[in-house]
Amino acid sequence: MTDQQAPAPSCPSSPDVWSSVDALWTWLDGDRPHGGREGLLLRILKLSEEVGEVAQAVIGVTGQNPRKGVTHTWEDVQGELCDVVITALVALRTLTPDAREVFTRHLERVTARSLGASAPPARRT
Repeated sequence: MTDQQAPAPSCPSSPDVWSSVDALWTWLDGDRPHGGREGLLLRILKLSEEVGEVAQAVIGVTGQNPRKGVTHTWEDVQGELCDVVITALVALRTLTPDAREVFTRHLERVTARSLGASAPPARRT
């Protein structure tokens, strides 16, 4: 774990991220046992499962469970956080084919609200 400033990521706006999200969405939609509203709700609920795995990894990296001890690494936590992001983007894609634009607009609003005048200008891709 580090407190260093990470370089500005190119994702999730980069085309490779969104093409991967579309490919995952297509794959999942092609083989889902529940469709319609139920399928949509289950896809969104999958986020809760993934967030639970983040919590499990954090508990494991800190050795918080005395019965189990240290069972995870910070790299495990990073991977689980990535799973949350991927699952959220696929769920957003399930709600709208315009997921990229919806996400970009929302990120711009959150950035402007949070950083105000110090917010970096949005990149258009």
